[in-house]
Amino acid sequence: MSDRPADPAADSGADSAAAAKAAAVIAAAGAGPPAGQSVRIDAWIWSVRLVKTRAVAATACRGGHVRVNGERVKPAYGVRVGDEVRLRHEGRERVVVVKRVIRKRVGPPVAVECYVDNSPPPPPREAVAPAGIRDRGAGRPTKRDRRDMERLRGMEAGSSGPVKSSGPTTGAGAPTGSAGASRRSSGRRSSES
Repeated sequence: MSDRPADPAADSGADSAAAAKAAAVIAAAGAGPPAGQSVRIDAWIWSVRLVKTRAVAATACRGGHVRVNGERVKPAYGVRVGDEVRLRHEGRERVVVVKRVIRKRVGPPVAVECYVDNSPPPPPREAVAPAGIRDRGAGRPTKRDRRDMERLRGMEAGSSGPVKSSGPTTGAGAPTGSAGASRRSSGRRSSES
């Protein structure tokens, strides 16, 4: 009996997967620094695709959202193999252990080869959705929908915002008394009132 699979297509699929993995390893090695050197933490978290831009990575470091081995770090901190990186970004915490240090941004298949992800699972999408968000394409809310949203937000029914009072009004809705208006228009202050 032969050790080779009977299906030649399965054999070629395994070969192509192995070739893709080898190409990923070569690409990651080419993106890394010379031996023994470290890479800035902001460049590393950007290059392994934990954040979208390097500016976001640097801002997260400055804001204290990035910790390496439990310590808050600045963007220029040098990350090395074996460091544990904790990143709070977009409402969740990512915990990764550095397997390979790279400086250049690489594709997702190569990026996942550069770290071990020990992050807790993301929260379910339903739990994250804020109250009062309408479905895309639902159109303008009806009066009933608006009242339901206000009730969810905790606003009192019937008010669309803070109530402004300009003093006593007559039945027609105009302010009573024209003395205030005439005093303002004359430019002189009067002590009679």
